[in-house]
Amino acid sequence: MTKTSKRGFELNDKRWFSEDELIKLKKAHEEIKWLLDRDYKLEAIMNFVGGRYQFTIRQRDALKRSTCSTNKEMLRKTKELNIDNITDKTINIDGFNLIINLEVALSGGTLIVGNDGLVRDLAGLRGTYKLIDKTDTAIEYLFRFLETKKIKAVNIYLDLPVSNSGNLKIRIMEHTNKYKILTNVILVNNADVVLEKFDFVVTSDATILDKCNSYINLSKNIINEYIPDAKLISLSNPTLIVLESEHLN
Repeated sequence: MTKTSKRGFELNDKRWFSEDELIKLKKAHEEIKWLLDRDYKLEAIMNFVGGRYQFTIRQRDALKRSTCSTNKEMLRKTKELNIDNITDKTINIDGFNLIINLEVALSGGTLIVGNDGLVRDLAGLRGTYKLIDKTDTAIEYLFRFLETKKIKAVNIYLDLPVSNSGNLKIRIMEHTNKYKILTNVILVNNADVVLEKFDFVVTSDATILDKCNSYINLSKNIINEYIPDAKLISLSNPTLIVLESEHLN
């Protein structure tokens, strides 16, 4: 695996997330949040706001992935566990979600921090995955960080239908010999359905976050610790922008 790959990297991001574009994206973020708080449907909101600013598909994806209603934001924050209070715990990781996040960070790809504080990527793999030259480093950072927190055990769930899930399982297990962390890598048909029932979950998937009992913002902590040059963009803005929302009816 000598070929250099850049997961989630897009040359046009320099233009699409420039200083001028970020001003518009932050305004749009607040407009979308305002409308979500009033129970407008996300699809209609994105068509209206995205068209209003003439955003690209990637910019719209960034907005969708980084914006939730105030109620969901508060709900998620009540479930978040302090990263320093997980010693001797068993944590449950959404494997592809976390690994891809870290691979994108290592690749210099754009990562979006939502108003709920979670980090999300724009890789958009949609059920396809292959190991790249950043995969080993991502796994290494994961276990190195967990060891510093003295985690007792980790269950890493991978979606079996995703291509190369078996290869990723093998690669993860190859790293476990260096660490005193009991590790299980479990292939399941749908990781979301499994993880949404647990405590101590690691994911940025909105569906899981809204249903699980508690979660850890692990990706953000690992990136802050080991990948300080990662391209993290936050669109959250305290200024409330009110739209003429009748066009969404």
